[in-house]
Amino acid sequence: MEFLKDGSAGYLINHLARVFARGLTTRIKPLGLTTGTFPTLLELWETDGLTQKDLVTRLDIEQATMANTLSRMERDGMILRRRDPADGRSQRVFLTERARALREPAIAAAQAENEAALAGLTLEERDQLVALMRKALAGETPG
Repeated sequence: MEFLKDGSAGYLINHLARVFARGLTTRIKPLGLTTGTFPTLLELWETDGLTQKDLVTRLDIEQATMANTLSRMERDGMILRRRDPADGRSQRVFLTERARALREPAIAAAQAENEAALAGLTLEERDQLVALMRKALAGETPG
């Protein structure tokens, strides 16, 4: 069976993800952000005070990767970690004022990248693409 990369959803999604990541990197770098920290910030902007385990689950990444990301974010003055009063074994992650102040410009940068990367699609096609990606993700099986 012949493999045609231009007919492979996995290949095309991976390529598109790299295009988005490259463009987003360019847009958020002046803010002192990286594509590694951005998803964590999105989760904490939505719900501050999550645990590291919460973030691992929400972002579907490895525990070690999250630990490294949070260490860098703490070093860079983006987060503070505090012991959970209800469970002394876990820590809650809280945004600093610096990280909170980056919310609007970072989200604007992401929206600008979405707009640029999808400029060749109509609004209806963009909505359809997002809907289909959500549908595919809803049907995923845990790894």
